[in-house]
Amino acid sequence: MMRLARHPALIFLGLLVVPIAGTLFSELVMFDLPGDEVQQLVAFMIITGVSSSFLSYALYRLGVLEWFRSLRWAIWMVIALLVLMIFLNVWVIARFTFIQMHYLALTSLLLVFAGLSALSIGFFASKTMTDRLSKLSDATSALARQDFSVRLDISGNDEIAQLADTFNQMAQKLGEVEAQKAELEQTRRDLTAWVSHDLRTPLASLAVMIEALQDGVVSDEATVHRYLAGSRAEIEHLTALIDDLFALAQLDVGHLNLNWQSASVRDLISDTLGSMRRQARQSEIALEGEVADDVDVIRMAPDKIQRVLSNLVDNAIKYSASGESVTLRAWQTEGDICIAIHNSGAYIPSNVLPRLFESFYRGEGSRAQAQDGARGTGLGLAIARGFIEAHGGRIWATSSPDMGTTFSFTLPQPLGSTSE
Repeated sequence: MMRLARHPALIFLGLLVVPIAGTLFSELVMFDLPGDEVQQLVAFMIITGVSSSFLSYALYRLGVLEWFRSLRWAIWMVIALLVLMIFLNVWVIARFTFIQMHYLALTSLLLVFAGLSALSIGFFASKTMTDRLSKLSDATSALARQDFSVRLDISGNDEIAQLADTFNQMAQKLGEVEAQKAELEQTRRDLTAWVSHDLRTPLASLAVMIEALQDGVVSDEATVHRYLAGSRAEIEHLTALIDDLFALAQLDVGHLNLNWQSASVRDLISDTLGSMRRQARQSEIALEGEVADDVDVIRMAPDKIQRVLSNLVDNAIKYSASGESVTLRAWQTEGDICIAIHNSGAYIPSNVLPRLFESFYRGEGSRAQAQDGARGTGLGLAIARGFIEAHGGRIWATSSPDMGTTFSFTLPQPLGSTSE
């Protein structure tokens, strides 16, 4: 049907041939008209049919209906033209079939009555459609004013009802996009404020220490060494902040590059523990590791997982009191590799746990420091979540006053991964 609608000439031809054939059959078989009258009737039907078809096609090609300012009146005028054409055709045909004039007059009167009835019905039918379209227009105007709560009542099963349903879906999607836009805008403001604070603090410290060294306020070797060490620490903090911001930007835009390869989870854990032992000893933290025998080589981006491990273990050490322990465990469960970093002493309230993996969140006051006074960037856990989710895993945290805090994450072990 859709293909046929693309060829209006075929439609006109069918509408022309079918009624002519039906009329000829009825006149020849039922009324037994003389041959000359049949010829006149056929000629008249062909002329009027072809003329009507070409007139309709011309109106279609010229887009006459688009000239009207109201769709209601356009539909009504189409119905009026149809009634007029039907009246003329039937009246002329009646001249060939009715002998007595009073029959012709009666037929004409009936045609006028039928035409007026058709115009009345067509007017209200068009009004029904245009009223529904007016509601759609009003809803569209409300949507243009950013009223994303507007919805249309769907009635019927025709194209207008389908359009109303599509409008409702569009309004819902636009509302969701607007909400996300507002959330992103708030995040942008928060990001600007947080980054400004995190940049201002180390830069201010650097400025004070460098000015003291430059002006000669500090002269003894021990103090100079301490100031230089402090300056280096602030520079390292700035470097870490920039690296974290770059990684977070990659995660946000979805352009994170993962260097996939088969790597040993056992080796990554061993390297992490080895690099963190000195820091743990300085903080008097017992650092332990336990890896199950069935955990070894899987498909992953080892540099990203190494960063996650280092970040979680570093956090566990920083936020632990002296004498506590940090344990890193890895085992296989339901086809996944599960890794947990447990801190025996630190406790995180339940209302804080869901926000730990938000960017720049650092516990109470959002500016919490570690036990040794070191400042974090507030991005490490957000980046860890991004890296783990990019691997198809998940990350979460649990905490209790008696048992301490555990950060856990999973890494899928795809089919075909090998263990050595």
